[in-house]
Amino acid sequence: MTQQPFEIGTQTIAPGTRQTVNLPVSTLPDHTPVTLSVEVIHGKRPGPVMFVSAAVHGDEVVGVEIVRRVLRAEQLDKLRGTLLVVPVVNSFGFLNRSRYLPDRRDLNRCFPGTTKGSLGSRLAHIFLNEVVLRCDFGIDLHSAAIHRTNLPQCRITPGDKTTAAMAQTFGAPVILGSSLRDGSLRAEAAERGTPVLLYEAGEGLRFDENSVRHGVAGILRVMHTKGMIASKGITKARSAPLFCKSSEWLRAPAGGLLRTFRDTGETVAEGDVLAAVADPFGEFETEMLAPSGGILIGRAVLPIVNEGDAIFHLAALSPQANGDTVEDLTAQLDADPLFDEDEII
Repeated sequence: MTQQPFEIGTQTIAPGTRQTVNLPVSTLPDHTPVTLSVEVIHGKRPGPVMFVSAAVHGDEVVGVEIVRRVLRAEQLDKLRGTLLVVPVVNSFGFLNRSRYLPDRRDLNRCFPGTTKGSLGSRLAHIFLNEVVLRCDFGIDLHSAAIHRTNLPQCRITPGDKTTAAMAQTFGAPVILGSSLRDGSLRAEAAERGTPVLLYEAGEGLRFDENSVRHGVAGILRVMHTKGMIASKGITKARSAPLFCKSSEWLRAPAGGLLRTFRDTGETVAEGDVLAAVADPFGEFETEMLAPSGGILIGRAVLPIVNEGDAIFHLAALSPQANGDTVEDLTAQLDADPLFDEDEII
């Protein structure tokens, strides 16, 4: 059974074809037009409509590389349903190598947006209505902010069994419950009935091959589970994801030069030495100890720190549930969801 053509903006995409559609956003002061570019892959046969987006924050280039590789995957040649891919949502920040929009607004606090609001509000409105709400579900790709790095991890909406199941299928090393924030894409999409899985990995303005490979494989696994692509060429996750029920940021006890002894992905026990901070003259040195056991899911990468800077993101591991069912997972993560990436500074 062949499905109907897919319409987006002013374009109509025939079944079995793919096309890049440029949705007008604004014009730069030098008269250069700015668009939201969407690659539409419209399968011959009916199936779900899914979106994959990257660079809602302009410095999150890891997601852009993940999207580039997904678009080249041979499995898409026989796609069922429709895939909408936005490699760069926040082109303003991307071109300026900045997390934010030109007016310093965070696009991920501008949803649902309006047609007459700020630049961020207008871009949010276009992306939400032309892409996100046209879909049954989606995956939004993020990274840590500049000068920090994240272990590949999926963030899911507390109480949402759909994103919990998607996270298990995705197969990132860690799954965390993350509260919805007012103005965020996930919050607005959830309210409108479109579940969005968040993938966090790597560092701002840097590529990380491990994070990219986890992202590409995870997206293809989700698409296979949803019946959109065949299993050929799709690898299974090496191990089941770890569930983290709570976390805390460990902060520098003093200003100085930071030497880290542990990396993201390592499990630690209470009292383990994680790092040391010393002054440039070598007159003092203060060790950072793990206050409890857990897994390191993020860390700072700069060796120069001020007192109170966030250095390690330590997550407490939740006991593995019987059979790792979706109900077990949501029950474990609902009670104590983690904060958002922007809350750690």
